[in-house]
Order: sequence, then structure tokens, then C-alpha cells
Amino acid sequence: MTTDHLIGKRPLRHVRQAASKVPEVTVYFWIIKVLTTGMGETASDFLAQVLGPVPAVGLGGIALVAALTVQFAVRRYVAWIYWTAIVMVSVFGTMAADVLHVGLGVPYTLSTPFFLAGLAAVFALWYRSERTLSIHSIHTRRREAFYWAAVLATFALGTAAGDLTATIGLGYLGSAVLYAAAIAVPAVAHRWGKLNAVAAFWAAYVITRPLGASVADWMALGHGRGGLGLGLGPVTLSWTVAILGFVGYLAASRKDVQRDVVR
Repeated sequence: MTTDHLIGKRPLRHVRQAASKVPEVTVYFWIIKVLTTGMGETASDFLAQVLGPVPAVGLGGIALVAALTVQFAVRRYVAWIYWTAIVMVSVFGTMAADVLHVGLGVPYTLSTPFFLAGLAAVFALWYRSERTLSIHSIHTRRREAFYWAAVLATFALGTAAGDLTATIGLGYLGSAVLYAAAIAVPAVAHRWGKLNAVAAFWAAYVITRPLGASVADWMALGHGRGGLGLGLGPVTLSWTVAILGFVGYLAASRKDVQRDVVR
């Protein structure tokens, strides 16, 4: 699913100029998105392990606010700024889901539908206000606020869903296989079915979170928990290096800069 699918082939006489605040939806977008989900999962657990849960949540919240403040301050999409904000949403979204489960004792069977309802509410308010959920329309402050609220909700939902499947018998590797198959469903439903392109995008976007997190957990956690035992720190570092490599390439090549046209 690419930006061309999301915006369709519209004649230019029906569009106007606007500065986009999000990247083109290309293969690079999906690769980096999955990498940020995995890195956010292990980074969150690593920080909680090293600093303690409360300082880790506080630090994650401050970093998220700082990253989003910079993202809102710029006038158009900048690769480094945008993906830094996504990484911090990933880290804090993981913490939000973990606080409900570990801190408050809320089971994943309850937190998963709770975050799903939260995401549905964000989408409902967004559509009621703007009459579109297309990421190609993110060119006003209000739409950008809705966009980032939806992104944060998808990360929290994906974290809870991934942990739910991992703890009900599938394990982390089994969950990774499940979500790898599931992420193909929206693309197939859009390509050969009747699923709307925007709905297909957001469905795939949600699934990237438990997919990346399940793979990262499988790599990091010990053999006793069904993982490879590589460790939270090394996995976080290696995925961070991969993210930096891809984002650096996009920043230099500008292959993910949208055409500044919207309805």
C-alpha cells in the first residue's frame, strides 16, 4: 500500500498546494515502521529494567512531549524529526500498555479492547471533524493532532494485542508468524476486494506494532520465555542502528517526500 493508493489518481486541477507533515507511504515507510515498533518494545523494557518503571515512564513521557513539540513546530515533513517522534510514541505507547498490565494489574484481555475502543473514538472524532482519515491530508494543526493521537493509540493497542497472543499459548515467535500473515490481509482485501484504501492503510498500520514487537521480544528474551536470549540492550541497539541507516538514506535521497498536493 503506497501513497498513490491512498490519494488515487486525481487530476491536478482539482487539488491545491499544501505542505505535508507525513512521509510518502513506500516500502521504506513500512520497513522503518516495523523497526520502530520492535525497538520501542525492547527499549521500553530495557529502560524499566535499568532505571525502574516510574523513572522510565517519566523520562519516556518527557522525551515524547519534546519530540512531538519539535514535530508540530516544523512546517513540513522532515525525516529525522518525524521518525524520532514515531520512536518516542513507540517507547511511550509500550509503557502505557505495560502500566495498565504490570502496574495496575489489568489483564491483556481487557486492555486490548480498551485501547481498541480508544482508537475507534479517535477515528470517529477525526472523521466527524475533518471528513477524512487520509494521511495525505495532514496539512493543518488539527489534523496533525488527530493523526498523532491515532498513532499513539495504535501503538498502545498493538502492544497489548501482541502481549495477549504471546501469553495465551502462541509465544513470541508464534505471534510474529500470526501477525506477519495478518498484515497481508488488508493489502489483499484492498487489492482484490472492496476494502477502502484508507481503512486498509490503518489496519496494516495497527498490525505492524504487534508484528515488530513480537519479533523483537523473540530475539531479546531468554530461552525460558521462548526467545533467542540476545538481550534487551543488544536488540535495542541493533534495531536503532537499522532505523538510523534507513532514515539517513531517506533524509539524503528524499524518496519519501510527498508531493504537496491535497484536495
